[in-house]
Amino acid sequence: MKIRFYALVLMLLCLVCFASSLMLVSCQEDPKIRILEQQKEAKKQEVIFNNISKGWNFNSRPVNLTAGSLTNNWTEWRLFLNELGQKPKSSIGAFKQKARTLSKKAADLNNNIPGKFAVPEVKSRIAAINTKINAINLYINLQQIPDSQIVKLVQEINAEVASLQFQLDEITRKSNIKIEEGENDMLRMLDTTRAIPSKPKVLNSVK
Repeated sequence: MKIRFYALVLMLLCLVCFASSLMLVSCQEDPKIRILEQQKEAKKQEVIFNNISKGWNFNSRPVNLTAGSLTNNWTEWRLFLNELGQKPKSSIGAFKQKARTLSKKAADLNNNIPGKFAVPEVKSRIAAINTKINAINLYINLQQIPDSQIVKLVQEINAEVASLQFQLDEITRKSNIKIEEGENDMLRMLDTTRAIPSKPKVLNSVK
């Protein structure tokens, strides 16, 4: 029994010594491994930053007279375009802050839309812009940032903003079309509710 007991104690001591040696080796290697991992992560973040910085090119200038003139009396539209035109430069953190700000400015586009432009066609395009900017805000705050998806969304947002501006201009163009002289009379003649009945009503004969 004593032999078994001493053998068991010896085995435990060997296990403790082995574990201690592993911990010692681990402690000696950890700083080097940690430094290598940090360098690897820093390089990865640098690549992501460069890709996003290169692809973060929003078209913030009005593409037609209507979009340009609206910057004078639609404050939210002017602030949104101004925000699009300001590109972060310093870090991923700066892009994260810009994404949050853009998300808010895009949502504000639903406020104070000038009367004749407050139509479903305009609001649906604003909603599309909101959705894509919110997607950028989501992606850029992930632990593993999908930089290619963000760059793709920037291009799609440019297309949506252009589509909105063309829609605004289309509304202005249609509202400026003048009714030609005599067209009102023609429209009244074509109005069937005002037309003279083709057959006169037959009076009931007196019995």
